[in-house]
Amino acid sequence: MELLHSGKVRDVYADGDDLILVASDRISVYDVVLPTPIPDKGRLLTALSLWWFEQLADVVPNHVISATDVPAEFAGRAIRCRRLEMVPVECIARGYLTGSGLREYERTGGICGVELPRGLVEASILPKPIFTPTTKAPVGAHDEFITFDEVVAKVGAETAERLREITIDVYRRGAELAADRGILVADTKIELGFTPDGTLVLGDEVLTSDSSRFWPAESYQPGRAQFSFDKQYVRDWATSSGWDKQAPAPEVPAEVVEVTRARYVEVYERLTGLRWDG
Repeated sequence: MELLHSGKVRDVYADGDDLILVASDRISVYDVVLPTPIPDKGRLLTALSLWWFEQLADVVPNHVISATDVPAEFAGRAIRCRRLEMVPVECIARGYLTGSGLREYERTGGICGVELPRGLVEASILPKPIFTPTTKAPVGAHDEFITFDEVVAKVGAETAERLREITIDVYRRGAELAADRGILVADTKIELGFTPDGTLVLGDEVLTSDSSRFWPAESYQPGRAQFSFDKQYVRDWATSSGWDKQAPAPEVPAEVVEVTRARYVEVYERLTGLRWDG
């Protein structure tokens, strides 16, 4: 196998005509990889993505060939995938106002050119899910919001419309399934790519604690920060640490690592109904 790319969390290997996508235990916040891994994180992300790929199979096809036909050293954290020509856009859907979306709303009254009602606060539910794409920055650089018109300029009108449609459809289905299990999906990021025959296919990961914000429905209350089953806990620690959000990042304390792993495990179990065996 040949290592093609080492990203913030995943490593991509070529294996003949296929790709082997390996999820590491690395964690990144503010587009910087932290020096401290989260034990079992790669396996949790892989298992949850595979579960979601199955739930979403009738919404959008995906890149999965096999979760078992992978090198033994990567077992449990790797997927054999089809090669795709990835779209140069991070596709994000938001159903609630939080994070960078909240900051953009406070600055402009909208997100990515989508106007929103006045008076929204932290964690407000949006009138309907919205498509808020960003650039796809290299490791160490920051993704930036772009408008739908800018997506059209990058990929063409037809592809841009499909990206928006698929992203919202994935979010809606994911949010519905999660709500049945007591989880609110505040937002999610997906990546899409083209197969050789021109089909748009879901790649990378989907609806994981790294690519989404998950909140327990029982404690949801707009106007304040929410309890999160995702890497928001690490973001909050990073912000309070005084770190300037530039590389190199500081080591993550053991208690933050432990809590983060526990939250990833809990949301995996709540969403899938399966017991984590790690």
